[in-house]
Amino acid sequence: MFGEERKNNILSLVEEKKSVDVQELCELYQVSESTIRRDLREMEEAGLLKRTHGGAISVKSVMFEPSFSEKEISRTAEKKAIAAKAAEMIRNGDTILLDAGTTTYYMFRELEAFQKLTVVTNSIILPQDVNLPLGIELIVLGGAYRAGVMSLVGPFAERCLDMIKVDKAFMATNGMDLKEGLTTPNLMEADIKRKMIRRADRVILLSDSSKANQVSFSRFADWSDIDVCITDAGMPGEFMEALTARGIEVYAVEAGKELGDG
Repeated sequence: MFGEERKNNILSLVEEKKSVDVQELCELYQVSESTIRRDLREMEEAGLLKRTHGGAISVKSVMFEPSFSEKEISRTAEKKAIAAKAAEMIRNGDTILLDAGTTTYYMFRELEAFQKLTVVTNSIILPQDVNLPLGIELIVLGGAYRAGVMSLVGPFAERCLDMIKVDKAFMATNGMDLKEGLTTPNLMEADIKRKMIRRADRVILLSDSSKANQVSFSRFADWSDIDVCITDAGMPGEFMEALTARGIEVYAVEAGKELGDG
């Protein structure tokens, strides 16, 4: 098979499967690892895919980012269950940080049950429709406004985070992969997420199972940065086991019921 034909076949495979592995391609096309890596490099330079550690992923998938309204109507029951479990990890008197996202939006509604908290967020939509008790102080970071996802990012937002320290950060993600870690399509969003993680004593990831084995454009955290992962019952068992083996507390929940924890 000629090189161009092989690359066309690889591109079709990537678009079909969303990701491919170098070893898999070597066996499929009976060529050396160096040949496949050269093919992938040339295809990345042409903007056809994005290389990862040990393979490649579809450029369409890594750059796609749904809007807040699109995410809000997706897997709502799972997100509400995750949010309720996350709220159990808060204690009165805590200082917490809520990342922008739909699961953290549902979690914000759970805060009505508390009497004394300090809540920091970079979301502009979280505070709009909840009447919190007087003992809950809400701090919204400044920064550049990202209209689609309703978040505040950029150097100004990061500078605000430099001035604080929180007990717990509740983080959202667009993709989570055992090799690539946690990813998001936007570079500025990744920057603010990294800073949030650094400013927290304990980092709690909130992610429904549809994000498993998904990789977006920009990595913002390794699994070593995460203390707790709260997900839903659809999470593959081997994925949960791998996280537990890395020392992460893992909880899988469904509406009104916790299914398991690590």
